[in-house]
Amino acid sequence: MSTSVQTVDALSAGVSHAIRRASEALLAQRHDQTYWWAHLTADTTLESDYILLELWLHPPRNGVWNPPTRPRIDKAAQSILARQLPDGGFNIYPEGPADVSATVKAYFALKVSGLGPNHPALRRARKRILDLGGIQAANSYVKINLSLFNLYPRQHRPTVPPEIMLLPWKFIYQMSSWTRAIVIPLAIVQALNPGKPVPAGFTLEELFTPDRSMAFPRDEKTFTWKNVFYAFDRVLKIWERRGPRGIRAKAIRRAEQWMLERTRYSDGLGAIYPPMMYVIMALDLLGYPPEHPDRAEAERQFFNLIVDDGESFFFQPCFSPVWDTAIAGFAVGEAGGIPTDALTRTADWMLSKEVRRKGDWAVKRPGVEPGGWYFEFANEFYPDIDDTAMVLLALKHMRASSPQAQEAAQRRAIRWLLAMQSRDGGWAAFDVDNNWEPLACVPFADHNAMLDPTCPDITGRVMEALCSYGFTGDHPAIRRGVEYLKRTQEPDGSWYGRWGVDYVYGTFLALRGLRAAGENSGAPYIRRAAEWLRGVQNADGGWGETCASYDKGRFVAGPSTPSQTAWGVMGLIAADEAGSSNALRGVEHLVETQRDDGCWDETPATGTGFPRVFYLCYHLYRNSFPLLALASFQKAVSSSGRNHV
Repeated sequence: MSTSVQTVDALSAGVSHAIRRASEALLAQRHDQTYWWAHLTADTTLESDYILLELWLHPPRNGVWNPPTRPRIDKAAQSILARQLPDGGFNIYPEGPADVSATVKAYFALKVSGLGPNHPALRRARKRILDLGGIQAANSYVKINLSLFNLYPRQHRPTVPPEIMLLPWKFIYQMSSWTRAIVIPLAIVQALNPGKPVPAGFTLEELFTPDRSMAFPRDEKTFTWKNVFYAFDRVLKIWERRGPRGIRAKAIRRAEQWMLERTRYSDGLGAIYPPMMYVIMALDLLGYPPEHPDRAEAERQFFNLIVDDGESFFFQPCFSPVWDTAIAGFAVGEAGGIPTDALTRTADWMLSKEVRRKGDWAVKRPGVEPGGWYFEFANEFYPDIDDTAMVLLALKHMRASSPQAQEAAQRRAIRWLLAMQSRDGGWAAFDVDNNWEPLACVPFADHNAMLDPTCPDITGRVMEALCSYGFTGDHPAIRRGVEYLKRTQEPDGSWYGRWGVDYVYGTFLALRGLRAAGENSGAPYIRRAAEWLRGVQNADGGWGETCASYDKGRFVAGPSTPSQTAWGVMGLIAADEAGSSNALRGVEHLVETQRDDGCWDETPATGTGFPRVFYLCYHLYRNSFPLLALASFQKAVSSSGRNHV
């Protein structure tokens, strides 16, 4: 499918100008001309949980919050209120529907912060909660958090026992890295918490639906893993009351040691919000006073996540500098036109973030030398495969102050990536073969991320990175990756995107990986993928997909966004359709929607944390990915003999 050269000629000046402006804008956004780091935003649950933590640490006396605490709580409450939907609920992604769990959290936070039960915002939220099934319909972590204050019956919240630390077969490492980072401090909290006080007369009884059971919903079949774990939860509740205290004490000590070890060389446990919050609670219950170095550092790291710039107040779920830097650096490098030393400080900074200590990943790969990169400023125990691949791609366009150090880091990262390939041929985010499916049935697994299985998006990116360093389709790892992508292609020709929304993301990365591996673009399965991308393009030439795709299990169209349009364009280019009318319309859309300052606007969430539960707005995606798409288009058209762009 191709259009006339005249069409490409007509785009040439606009594309070149857009690339130049986008490159200049991105380079200007570097911190200290070194690294990129933009805001990472989510939903109101972060501010709601912050107020819950303040209730834990500084409960109001006689209904009055401590003066030092009050201003920040007021800001958090206002931040929550500003995002209430017309129907009274709160969503988990921009422009999404009300979510019962987010709405229950918001209601609790607003009420405990001082809003009266007859406040219009609470009346509307209460009605929406009851319409959605009441507090009983909220997810397990809402119930767990509220049960810490006896606001939800403990007998009906999932049990997270510290004794998981004593189980054989390295049980905790069968859970995803983020799940174990959450549940281990949470297990300490559950085991030691007798019930934190709430203001006199405070209750959430008005959120319970009388005709809805609080019991775990059992499957109709006699034997399912879900029913097994529900039965086991009942046993655990008896164990909590009658089990040997010595065993529990040993488990708590083991959990405490594990938790504290993983706060070293990191910006908090896992460097992500939920574990960091539970660590503070756990240290409080373990008797660490506020001035103890471990607790003081835990609180400092947690409160560092606040953005309070005078105009807005919100918590970031974590920091994303390595990820932001790798994507932006790769885009700028692909665009070209900058001096060779322009990114030297960026390369040096990324090399300083290389992981040189063994982390949780080494449990299953004990003989592998550490290498690779994490996502945040510091998170030594948790390098991730996706970041490592992205950094490798970026470093191809950079020259560090010490080329020898750069080459050594790249070699280590490549060896680490090869070692982290799972048995099925794909790559996951943090671990190898983290796919024991029964664990997804435990009562506290409804955050929808109990496991870290392989996924097409990361697999495609890893293949692209490895092939950029000379690997070919004949290499066993690449061959297995190709076969994995063939097996995981959806019937409609797309690929699922685990870490970006959703099928457009997975499809573009799978196609780029397959193209790098040397797969024939005329192969039927690649033609199906290209046909799918063409079929979901919006009338304005862009691509857009909402987070509802995860709920429906299929593509759900949304308004065109710069990042997703860039993904659609790059997918078609990888399928050898750079000159197609669809690709040209996508490029034209990017050029026309670019602002005068070289940037783009984007409101919807296009990043994924926990599918169906937690989504992310990467505020640099809207600029990095369009530049990368335009640069990819420019290269593809030039290499095909059309030197017009």
